[in-house]
Amino acid sequence: MVRKIIHIDEEKCNGCGICATACHEGAIDIIDGKAKLVREHFCDGFGDCLPGCPTGAITFEEREAPAYDEEAVLKAKEQKGVKNNKDNSESRINLKNWPVQIKLAPVSAPYFDGANLLIAADCTAYAYSAFHEDFIKGKVTLIGCPKLDAVDYSEKLTEIIRNNDIMSITIVRMEVPCCGGIERAAKTALENSGKFIPWNVVTISIDGKILVL
Repeated sequence: MVRKIIHIDEEKCNGCGICATACHEGAIDIIDGKAKLVREHFCDGFGDCLPGCPTGAITFEEREAPAYDEEAVLKAKEQKGVKNNKDNSESRINLKNWPVQIKLAPVSAPYFDGANLLIAADCTAYAYSAFHEDFIKGKVTLIGCPKLDAVDYSEKLTEIIRNNDIMSITIVRMEVPCCGGIERAAKTALENSGKFIPWNVVTISIDGKILVL
């Protein structure tokens, strides 16, 4: 049958493995340092693997391929002892990019185009229990801690904002003073980029509440 299925450009693939992790059906393996669609009948054609690819190596195509076999997928999961875990699955879907550390992130990547950018202090995800649902969902995520990294992120963030079509920026920080560094870096980057982009700052208290300032 002719149907929609993913295509992996091995020339672009860097072998990071993000797509294999994102594919809940187990259709992709990493072989000899490259991602490969090894079980076509496991690919449902929904493309959960697409958003996380940092090199843009995965696209859709329509071609002759075996039909998606949900029964075979479930059987394979049972054999591996993989149980359906809705919360964990949704968390993986929410995270659209990798890496997430500001220091490691590229200054240009396909997932940045048209993105709503989340710039968050490391501690916020631990302090605020619904972080995935309330902040990560629908956004490209970058995290960092200027105190521990002892670095000014503004130059890197400036390049990311300048080089990509960012639609909005949300800055999430803790109420503690050291988190002021990530807020300053994001605001400086936005100013230095020369772009006018909607932005807002959300402050989390040390007991996990959103502070209204």
